[in-house]
Amino acid sequence: MDNYEKIARDNLERLYGNLPGDLEKRLPGEKNGLAYRFTAFGQRCVIAPDGIVLGGEAVPGVIGILLSLYALNASTEAPLLEPLKSFKEFPGTAPYVAAFTSHTEQILVPGVPRIKQKRQSLVDLLGGHPAPPSVGGDFAFVIRPLPKIFLCYIVYEADEDFPPSVTCLFSGNANRFMPVDGLADVGEYTSKRILALV
Repeated sequence: MDNYEKIARDNLERLYGNLPGDLEKRLPGEKNGLAYRFTAFGQRCVIAPDGIVLGGEAVPGVIGILLSLYALNASTEAPLLEPLKSFKEFPGTAPYVAAFTSHTEQILVPGVPRIKQKRQSLVDLLGGHPAPPSVGGDFAFVIRPLPKIFLCYIVYEADEDFPPSVTCLFSGNANRFMPVDGLADVGEYTSKRILALV
């Protein structure tokens, strides 16, 4: 067991050691005995005392940490899409901003033409919807990697003066459902999922 797996297991022990009676409402998800099912990153996720399964497979450590943190931070609060916020607008994000920019936004730039072509299927697969009218860009879309966390990707295509660029914004209260270092990882893993799907 590596360190990541150990952290995820510790998180599960903390969760089940003090299990909220209404966890299925907080996630939200479906309860089956001690297991909870919900959609994460466009796949079926099952959290149980003995581990986490995503898309029918045991999850690698980092994803396990994210999913266990999401369950640990599940609250009765409703998600608010707007106002959309940049990652750096959340308190405590300064140490992670450079990594977020590189691993969540810039990683997508080479894939912009494919993302444009497949954006509707990305929205369908990742539980999303069109971006709010207030959002700019050449095209934009919202996806939902976790039940209460939405990401809005705003894409500018290349033109004569500028290379393509991608901006990723979070739903307004995303930090209520995940610590900020975890939010950075949610962005990174969602962008990697987008690249894998296109």
